[in-house]
Amino acid sequence: MGRLFVITLEGSVYSCKHCRTHLALSDDIVSKSFHCRHGKAYLFDKVVNVTLGEKEERMMITGLHTVVDIFCVGCCSIVGWKYESAHEKTQKYKEGKFILERFKVLGPDGSNYSSPHEAIFGSSDADDA
Repeated sequence: MGRLFVITLEGSVYSCKHCRTHLALSDDIVSKSFHCRHGKAYLFDKVVNVTLGEKEERMMITGLHTVVDIFCVGCCSIVGWKYESAHEKTQKYKEGKFILERFKVLGPDGSNYSSPHEAIFGSSDADDA
């Protein structure tokens, strides 16, 4: 196994809830109006310290998307997904952006989002569909 390089972010940081590896800055949030199976999810312009899974087609509330799951490099936990492509014209803005599931990350203040009564069981996507 090669040497693991981890980027340390400065500022208001979202991190993996399992190992506290830095994942994204709050300044890079595009939208907080997304939902996933475990509740809220945020759309980010960029994230760090993740590896990408295999491409797959996923049907979501807003249509068919090509996505890859993203995993924390520190502990290999799945923390969200990346939009590779959107098949609907109105959803193209998501391409190349990342979803971090709030249930799986710590907020900038160290808070852990866990609200089972808000969980949505079904396909993941924005609630503005």
